Order: sequence, then C-alpha cells, then structure tokens
Amino acid sequence: MPFFDFSLKELQRYLPARVEPADFDEFWQQTVAETAAFPLNAKFDLIDEGLKTIDAYDVSFAGFGGQPVKGWFLLPRQRAEPLPCVVQYLGYSGGRGFLLDKLVWPSMGFAYFVMDTRGQGWAHGHPGETVDVAPQGTGSHVPGFMTHGILDPHTYYYRRVFADAVRAVELMRRQPAVLPEKIAITGGSQGGGITLAVAGLDTAVAVAMPDVPFLCHYRRATEIVDTDPYNEITHYCAAHRDQIETVFKTLSYFDGVNFAARAKARALFSVGLMDDICPPSTVYAAYNHYAGEKEMAVYSYNNHEGGGPFQLRQQAQLLRDLWL
Repeated sequence: MPFFDFSLKELQRYLPARVEPADFDEFWQQTVAETAAFPLNAKFDLIDEGLKTIDAYDVSFAGFGGQPVKGWFLLPRQRAEPLPCVVQYLGYSGGRGFLLDKLVWPSMGFAYFVMDTRGQGWAHGHPGETVDVAPQGTGSHVPGFMTHGILDPHTYYYRRVFADAVRAVELMRRQPAVLPEKIAITGGSQGGGITLAVAGLDTAVAVAMPDVPFLCHYRRATEIVDTDPYNEITHYCAAHRDQIETVFKTLSYFDGVNFAARAKARALFSVGLMDDICPPSTVYAAYNHYAGEKEMAVYSYNNHEGGGPFQLRQQAQLLRDLWL
C-alpha cells in the first residue's frame, strides 16, 4: 500500500473539529454507573498449562448489564508483593485465545489481564468465550459488529464493550496481586480504540498505549478507505440512505477523538503511515486531541501491523522505566 493520506507534517498539525453530542458525558456517566451497580462476581480459577514460572487464571467477571465476561490473568510465580499491571484489549474479530500466546508481560514482571471481547473470536486462531447479550430491537445490520444497534447509542454494540473494558480495570484495582495506582491499558486496532475509550472514562488510569487505534474519526475513515471493518458502516449507509446522519450521530458517542480529549493518562500511540485499515489521519485526529502527556511512534512504511514487535519493545521500555 503506498502513501495515500496526508503528509507526516500535515498529520502532525491535523486537528479536526470534534463532533460531540451535548449529552456525551451524561450518557457515559449513566452507562458506567449502571454497570457498576452490578456486583463484580469475579472468579479467578487457577489452571495448569504446564507453565513453570507463571501462574495463570481463567477469569470471569460481570460487565455491562451484569453479563459475564471472560479473561485471562497471569502473574510471575516468583513475587513477594503486588505488581504493576497491564490490561490488554483485543483487535477486531479476535478473542482471548490461548494462554501460551500471552507470556510477554508476566515474563517481564508485570501482572497481566487480557479481556475477551463479547461476541468476537472468529479469526486469527484466537477463539473467544464471551457471549454478547444484545438488547431487543437492535435492528438490521451489516455482518460484523460495526453497525449492530447503530441507530441508537443505547443499543450500539460498543456501549457494551466499552463498559466491559472500564469494569476490567476496576477488577484489576480490586485484585490483591495488583498495585491499583500502577495500571497500564493497551491494545492494537480495536483494542487501541477501546484503550482510548477507557482512558477517557477512567482518568485514574496511569498509562495508555493505543497501538494503531481503530474506532476514531469514523466519518473520515469511511470516506477515504474501503476496507473492513470501517466498510461495514459504508455498506450500511449505502443501503440505508435515509439514516446516514443518525448513524454518525450514534458513532459520535463512541469516537476515540472525543475520549482522547478527556484522557489524562501518559500515552504512547503508534501509527502506520501506509495503514489502509485505520488511516493515519484518523489516528492523528485522536492523538492531536489527546489531553494528557503523549508520544507517537511513527512507522512510515508499515500498514496496519504498525510497529509489531518494535512497538511492543517500546511499550515495554516505557513501563520498565516507570515502574520496575
């Protein structure tokens, strides 16, 4: 994929006007409060995967609507006190997968929680185990999750996911093996978009590391790329020509640009300048509006894979310098 978006200098100055509903904060305060009203019902079941240096737990907790959400929790076996924690959110179509794919952070001395994404886990060999219990009457949608319940922010799919993700941080704050003031949140693509949402909704999070974040600056994304998952929105709008403004009104409640403007965590972003899944200008729209201390890692000749292991190494160095 060649360069197709703004130049790097233009990207660094790109600060589009935020499209934000007047009741954005009220909507999310109500959503978070409704979710918090349910008991966490946390279950940590120690499991044996043959690991010699890491303790692993199969986790369940109550997310949006009190509905069960699955996850993995891993800890270094040799530990004498509570640890800093990394909370991981997953990319689109991926589930929590298998423990043997999740050993980097606990091997470095961090507690590590991976949140399953409700309803997902059909690709990349990473199955999921969390059911999405959708409200009745969510209407027609394009296959996938981008348009599920899209005519009303109360029924939109990502309301449930973002509420789950905030709850996952609360779960870790209550975990005795975790230092509650030293929690970092991270994820790539969809996981990066979820990271931005949580950073905006829970400003006590210490560090946010959104990697090539998805779910940002939706309208521009649909106008400059024809790749999935944003293309699910395009297909919906093509079929429902009379509902376009309603669609983008709903999406404004879930735009990473608006969450970024509220975030306070120290942030490390990444962007691929040839990324035709999450276009660079959509990433920079969130980055340039981000309210906290921030840094951008730029991968000039990379597509949606971004920095891959190079970015993971940079994230690890940041957290080691801060906490270990």
